[in-house]
Formats: sequence, structure tokens, C-alpha cells
Amino acid sequence: MRRRTTPEAFDPTAVRPWSARLPGLAYGGDYNPEQWPQATRLEDVELMRKAGVNFVSVAIFGWATIEPREGELDWAWLDETMDRLHDAGIQVALATATASPPPWLTRKHPEILPRLADETVLHQGGRQAYSVTHPVHREYALRMAARMAERYGEHPALALWHVDNEIGCHVPRDYSDTAAGAFRDWLRARYGTLDALNAAWGTAFWSQRYGSFDDVLPPLVAPTYANPTQQLDFDRFSSDSLLDYYRDLRDLLRELTPHVPTTTNLMVSSATKGMDYFSWAPELDVVANDHYTAAENPDRHVELAFSADMTRGVAGGDPWILMEHSTSAVNWQPRNHTKTPGEMLRNSLAHVARGADAVMFFQWRQSAAGAEKYHSAMVPHAGQDTDVWRRTVELGRALEALAEVRGSRVEARAAICFDYPAWWGAELDSHPTQALRYPDEVLAWYRALWDAGVTVDVVRPGADLSGYRLVIAPTLYLVTDADAANLAAAADAGATVVVTYFSGIVDEHDHVRLGGYPGAFRELLGVRTEEFYTLQVDETVRVSGGPLDASSADLWTEKTHVSPGTEVVASYDDGQLAGLPAVTRRPTTAGGSAWYVATRLDGAGTAALARTVAGAAQVLPAEAAADGVETVRRWSADGRTAWLFAINHTADDAKVATSGVELLAGGDVDGTLVVPAGTVRVVREAH
Repeated sequence: MRRRTTPEAFDPTAVRPWSARLPGLAYGGDYNPEQWPQATRLEDVELMRKAGVNFVSVAIFGWATIEPREGELDWAWLDETMDRLHDAGIQVALATATASPPPWLTRKHPEILPRLADETVLHQGGRQAYSVTHPVHREYALRMAARMAERYGEHPALALWHVDNEIGCHVPRDYSDTAAGAFRDWLRARYGTLDALNAAWGTAFWSQRYGSFDDVLPPLVAPTYANPTQQLDFDRFSSDSLLDYYRDLRDLLRELTPHVPTTTNLMVSSATKGMDYFSWAPELDVVANDHYTAAENPDRHVELAFSADMTRGVAGGDPWILMEHSTSAVNWQPRNHTKTPGEMLRNSLAHVARGADAVMFFQWRQSAAGAEKYHSAMVPHAGQDTDVWRRTVELGRALEALAEVRGSRVEARAAICFDYPAWWGAELDSHPTQALRYPDEVLAWYRALWDAGVTVDVVRPGADLSGYRLVIAPTLYLVTDADAANLAAAADAGATVVVTYFSGIVDEHDHVRLGGYPGAFRELLGVRTEEFYTLQVDETVRVSGGPLDASSADLWTEKTHVSPGTEVVASYDDGQLAGLPAVTRRPTTAGGSAWYVATRLDGAGTAALARTVAGAAQVLPAEAAADGVETVRRWSADGRTAWLFAINHTADDAKVATSGVELLAGGDVDGTLVVPAGTVRVVREAH
């Protein structure tokens, strides 16, 4: 599929840091001057200075403006924009302008349009109307990226290449004929032979055995359940194909501008299922992420924290770029949420607290036309005499005050394992229950640790776990032998490891690990489950023992037996499994332990158990903040300085134990920091 490869002579050490020309944290957003007349563009730069903006993304959707007809190029507006921004001291993440093909291209080459599983064609008229695997679209996209690089590669405003935009956002899975051919090529490369493919897919079932790779299709709409491994491999292929598209554009940019770093904006959150971002991260010079809170979620600030921690995990702990979020309401949710006073600042600085060195928004100026005209922006429709604009300026001042935080890192001694193939596998059809949602279990444990004040890294199960005292693996349905061994090694090295229900069930081909559940983790946990007992809607059972005081559980229970040396911590009080284990613990070498949670506990039960295992692992903070007050530290490279972020999500003033210099309101703190209701304080601590 790849048209070119990165030159062997490419030297990653020669790539300048994206923030090299910035004095501190980056601040800005998507800037779309092509939507506005000249007078507005001139005002934009003056307002950017006023707000403290120093970094913007440009030309993300500029292709049709640059090339309104094939071969006719208009660079004047973009030349002027780049020069004007440079003169104002503003750096640019310049896009390849390929995020949406112009109408003339899809009319000339309708074969590049993607399809759904029912073969519905997704036409031009919105955005991202292209198949990433189609060679015609690839060639046009590469040509546009080359033009951008040749024209602006040496421009002094250029800090970073922004490749395409939110790749896979609207079309994470393409079922076109071109994608089908690319899928077959991917399968040939993965399996080598038809015998290996047939074995991996279990095609002896339902007369699905393949006699030729040419007979293989994507999992199109079928009379009943499609082959589950076919579905799983199509998920893998689709993520790889989207990444391959990024790589091809990036490799071209590296050929032409080897000194300029590249990225694309990921969508790391509990809602984005389509791309395995852990496999994408090594291909990015800096990880960038877009994140939007869900209006219907009263705990949206907790999900934001999770997504930020996971973005940091994807980035391997390095600082990252928040490329997009919203100043207030978005336009694309069923009922959109206007942010409350202080919420924009809290959201922004929560990302910074958890590793972001840039705070950016979609977009700079709220559009007057188009599908996103009701999406909030830094400059709203009503102009400067507005709450949104005043908050935009306030945030700029806050980020200037926090300039010294840039480059510091978050340190955590607790980790939650998150795995995209496990997510894809756990939510396949024809399972014991269709009500299971993988992110729900992950977020339940994350929320419990967030409430307890425990800072968490969100990492893949194959990550280096040696630095963690507590490792939680929620619903790790699909797991490789290597990843299962990695978790066992953490427990044997002294960590407290927690595995929850429906984990270790299948291998990477979605084949059940025979001999009893939880398959890959039976030896580590010292348990064997003989059968799942899933619960019906509104059906619950009571669980008690250890830290669980008559807690409630729903969705899932298991008939579990323990091995010698494994302790039953809590049992079911009622239901079909009354008296049988619900939570177990097995001691391991070096003082570690392996816990199994065979049911879905309610919030109180999860919280109680999370505090118990966090206490056993010695990761609870010495002095926890009040409920609803988020505290996170970023650390300098030498470990001598920490910056404590205290974010008060409550309606009451709160106190946090710390000493040092407060950077936002100013002043010394001697032992106790007062954080007013709904606000943020940041203290520089000496250690």
C-alpha cells in the first residue's frame, strides 16, 4: 500500500522541537482566515495579541480554497496569513490541507468515495469523503502535501506539520472495493498462507473455509453474525490503513522538510474506538489530541482527566499537545452544554496538569456559516463584550503565568491497562451479554482512583509495568500470552495487580483459552471459573466481605472456584451463586498480590475495593483533598521542583496541604492552600 518510505538518511535528532520558538506553553486554536474578509483578518491578529495567543493551526480545510479548480492554485491568502502571523510572533502548525477533498476531485474520481458495510456510498458535501486506501486519492493528497512543503517548508512561522485532520473521525471503517483489496493484502502479509488464515479465523465453523484470498471480503452486512475473527482483523486492518495514510504523508514531508516535526490530531477518549492509538504514537514526533466533554455526563471532568492521562500514556509520558477542545458548547451532541463559569479554565488546566504543553481550541473565530457555526470558539459571534472572550483572555494570562511548567512530566505509581484489541473483542456480537461496554469498566475503576486522589497512568498491557505499585486490568477480554505474562511479572515483582471479570478469555485470534476462565490469568489469580452467570436488566445481587459491606453488583457474575493459597475476600449473598466467591486475592512473591473481581460492583463497592488495593499498594496520597477537588503534580527533570495543580470542581472553597509559591493568584503558601470554589490554583513546590 505504501508509495514511499522514510529515507534511510533521515535523522530524527535533526528534527527541531515543535515548541523551540515558544517562550512557554502554547496557546491558540484552529485559524481559518479563508472564511473571513480582510478587515476581519487584520482584527484577528490584534485580538490574538490581546489574548496571548502564540500558536495556531492553519489550512486544515484549505484545499478547495488553494485549488478551487484542478491545477489552478491561489496562494496569496495563505502567504499573507503566514507572514502576518510571523510578524505577530505567532507560530503555526501548518496542515497538509488534505482533510477534505475539493468537490472537483470527488466529481472527477467518484471511485475514491468510501462505503459503509451495507455498501452505501458516502458522498461529497460534508468532509473526509475519501477512502484512505484508494491510490488515486493518495496520489492527490501527496501532491497537495508536497506543494505545501515546497512553498512553506522554510517559512519562519512554521513550527509543526499538521497532517490531515482527525484521521478516521467520520470513516473509521471503509468497506469499498479498494479497501477490500487492501484488506486481502494485509491478510496475506499477516498470515502468509490460507491455512494460517483459516486456522486463525476458525473457518471450519459454518462452512467458511477459504480456498483463495480473493474470496475474502470485509465483514459486510450478512444474514447473521459475521465471523468474529474476521471482524477483529478488519478492525486491526482499518486502524493500520489509517495510520499508513498518515505515514505516507509524513514520509513525504520528511523528504522535503526533514527539520520540521510532524503530527496529526488523535481523538484519545473513552468514546473513540476505531484507532489503536498506542500503535500510532511511535510514528508521531509529538502526540496531539482533540478532546470534547459529553454534555449528558455529570462527571465529564473525570472522563476528561482519564482521556488526558491516556493521552500521556500514548505519548509514553512525554508532554503533548491539546490540539482541540471547546470554549463552551459544541454543535454536534443531541443536547449541547454551555460551559459554566470557570469550567473552560478548569478543563484547560486539567489537561495541562496531566501533561499538555499546549492548550488549543476549535476554533479561533466562530464561523458565520457552515455545519459548525454553532460550535463555540475563542472569539464568539457576539464579539469581545462576552463571557467567552473574557475567559479566552483570562486563560491566556493563566498560561503565561504557568510558562515554567513546560517540559515537566507527571509521575504515577498506579496504572490502568487499556487495550484497543481487547475493546474491539469484548464488544463483538454473539457474546454472553450485549450490554457490556468496555470503557464503562475502565472508567469505573479510574473514577474510584480519581476520587481517592491517586494519579494514574493509562497504558497498554504490554507496557513497562516495573515502576508501578498498583496495576489494574479491567475486562481484558482479549490478551496475548506476552501481555498476560507481563501482568504476572508485575505481581511477582511486588505490585498489587487487579484483574476484573471477562478477562483473559481469548487469545489474539479470539479463540477461547480452554480449561476454564479467566484463561490466561488462571495461574496468576489462583481461580477457575466454570460458567458465566450474566444478569438481566434491573437484576442485582448483593456482595459482602472484606471492604465490601453488602455492596450491590449487576450485569455479570461467575461461578468461580479458588485454588489453595487463594483467599476469598468477598462472596455473593444471594442469587444463583450465593456463597461463592466474588472477589479473591492471591499473594505473590516479593510482597505482591493478584486480585480477581468476578462481577461488576456498584460505584460504592468499586470505590471501597479501589481504596483497599490502593492502600495495600501504598499509592494513596498522604493527605487527600476534599471530594471533587482534583490534585495532580508535574515534576521537573531533576525531581527538585513539583508544580501542584489543585482544581476545585465544587461549589465550596477547599483546602489543600502544600507549601510553596502560588503562580496564578500569586503569593506564598505555608502549609495550607485555599482553592476558591470552581477555580484552579497552581503551587510551585520545592522538593
